[in-house]
Amino acid sequence: MKNRLFSIGLLLFLSISLIAQDADRLDAIGAIGIARAFNYGGFKNRPIHNPEMPLQEYKDSKAYHKSDAPTINHFYEKLLKLKDLMNTATGIQMAEERHEYMLRFLDQFYREWDPGR
Repeated sequence: MKNRLFSIGLLLFLSISLIAQDADRLDAIGAIGIARAFNYGGFKNRPIHNPEMPLQEYKDSKAYHKSDAPTINHFYEKLLKLKDLMNTATGIQMAEERHEYMLRFLDQFYREWDPGR
């Protein structure tokens, strides 16, 4: 009986952990995620966009926080990858919608940044 209760408790804990992880990732994408990204980039005095600056891979969050990469790069370095990391069916569905919104935003951004593109 104890083992069964422990197993149920462990499964419940793991389920809640996966849901919380999805919620955290969902906060980072979509309209709110876009606002948060530009807010943070402004706080760190990062440029909005610099086509000359290549995308980077960061070893850890410390390396990212030390970076002066443009905010637009963050979409490709992290935000657009989050959709594929979701754990739950609901999280996957919500991430798909927010991911598509970010792609539409980037398309519009580039059209305005370089109208001749």
